Amino acid sequence: MGSVFDIIGPVMIGPSSSHTAGAVNLGRIARQAFGRVPEKIRIVLYGSFGATYKGHGTDRAIVAGVLGYYPHSPEVKQALEIARELGIVVTIAVEKDNLYHPNTARIELSSGGMSTEIVGVSLGGGAVSIKEVFGFSIDISGKYNTILCSYPEQVGMVARVTQILAAEGINIAFMEVSRSGRKSNALMVVEVDDEIPEDVLNKVSEVSGMLGVRYIRKLS
Repeated sequence: MGSVFDIIGPVMIGPSSSHTAGAVNLGRIARQAFGRVPEKIRIVLYGSFGATYKGHGTDRAIVAGVLGYYPHSPEVKQALEIARELGIVVTIAVEKDNLYHPNTARIELSSGGMSTEIVGVSLGGGAVSIKEVFGFSIDISGKYNTILCSYPEQVGMVARVTQILAAEGINIAFMEVSRSGRKSNALMVVEVDDEIPEDVLNKVSEVSGMLGVRYIRKLS
């Protein structure tokens, strides 16, 4: 049996738990994957997202999430204006194809020559699923604290990271490794039950061969 919030929806700025609240959550995950305030936000909306985004405020909802706001934040309504005041350039494009799901968004954040792109879907009730990040195919829900570790594929990387977490008493709920090709770059996705302290994230970042580590806090 699910939560009562699966029926009545989350506390949010409306009008839609899937097209608005879920869109905010997609933006929040994109911001954490990027790790900083972007100079540019490019959003591609697919299927139902693209067809109804103006009425449901899906564009401003995603931008609000990127700016660090929550589904219930009053600032969601003014997110596009706030971004403009901050000098952030926002671009919206629409595609008719459904891609992964009718409520799919591709979010690209860029700043200072660095960029991050995620593809995520809104499942209703504020729930989301991230399908791509950094060009890798993944599947994360935002229900767990999540570490994204990128590195050139090599023997022992999974063991090194899991040993660090085990030594700190941090339980792993789910883990997967996605590869861009045989003997090429890899992305390790580690979802854990507990909050991960900064010093532990630093230890993971310092693992020999690690290219980058991003930490995505759970949505609720």
